Amino acid sequence: MKKFLLFLLITLIMCLNITPSYAKPRNNTSKGHITGKTIVGGALSLLIWPGIGQAINDNKGEKVLTHALLGLLPPYRFWSCYDAVVDRKGGYWDGRI
Repeated sequence: MKKFLLFLLITLIMCLNITPSYAKPRNNTSKGHITGKTIVGGALSLLIWPGIGQAINDNKGEKVLTHALLGLLPPYRFWSCYDAVVDRKGGYWDGRI
């Protein structure tokens, strides 16, 4: 367990070194404002099930369903949490991811 947590910590630290040029929005993505509602949605997406945060943020049903199904893959919970916290609109795969 300790090795896994150490690996996760190192991976997260390496992700902090991504340059802004790689983080440009694609496919007409836009970010909303981080509010208490989006933070609660992100927490629920991480702790309960991905897709709940997108439903709280009033995203389309296709995006909610896609997040809920991809939630079967455990690492996807972190992406769904981020997506809910920053209230991303649009994205990859016709705005579903």
